[in-house]
Amino acid sequence: MASTRIKQLELEISDLREQLLNHPIYQSIDSPAALRVFMEHHCFAVWDFMCLLKYLQQKLTCTSVQWYPTKDDATRRLVNDIVMGEESDETQDGGYASHYGLYKSAMEQCGATTATIGIFISMVGEGLDYKDAMNAVGVPDSIKEFVNKTFSIIATDDPVQVASAFTFGREDLIPDMFGRIVRDINDQTAGKFDKFMYYLDRHIELDAEEHGPMALKMIDNLCKDSDQNWENATVAAKVALQARLKFWDDIHAAIRDNATATV
Repeated sequence: MASTRIKQLELEISDLREQLLNHPIYQSIDSPAALRVFMEHHCFAVWDFMCLLKYLQQKLTCTSVQWYPTKDDATRRLVNDIVMGEESDETQDGGYASHYGLYKSAMEQCGATTATIGIFISMVGEGLDYKDAMNAVGVPDSIKEFVNKTFSIIATDDPVQVASAFTFGREDLIPDMFGRIVRDINDQTAGKFDKFMYYLDRHIELDAEEHGPMALKMIDNLCKDSDQNWENATVAAKVALQARLKFWDDIHAAIRDNATATV
């Protein structure tokens, strides 16, 4: 059961959440081409979501070779459980993959371009700063703006703010309506989007049954009775939601531009 402070925070961000859940972007995704445009932008949000999670893992669990137990046993368990699900989830064929891996595989199946995100990830893996990597592969300004906002929250070096952005500003903002739209497109294309459907279904299942409640508990554990912590958590949630709202606006515009260009 959510605490009183959690409910108060959720009330303060409810208007922004409603704007996102009722955004016209969902109605504009009415064809395979439109969905591909969405995925080619949104894959970067899948990546920087993991960056928020990795920050929390570094701060709230022990990742050094010389191990020691971190102070909060419950939060350590919560973060490690979420990391396992997001970084090593089950695939359709019984293997394991990160949610980024699931997403990229879905993009490949439906014909979305994966070269940009693939080269970007390779550059980051070789140690290049994410900003330099984004410039090198030429991502749109809309993606740069969104990812930079995510890293500005990480730069606060405040687990409360990062946990709040992670919990309230991310993947639970893809509503059921979007799942229905994708399902219809998948039916129209004889299963070319079934891997994306699997990705969405896994997110819905994990967020509703496991990761969502875990993340809310993590916020409670971090904020405790500190008014300042709860204020910081509220501000960070609003920043993350506003960034997502702007990102949705930009992707919506890109979908419309692509439709005009292909007429």
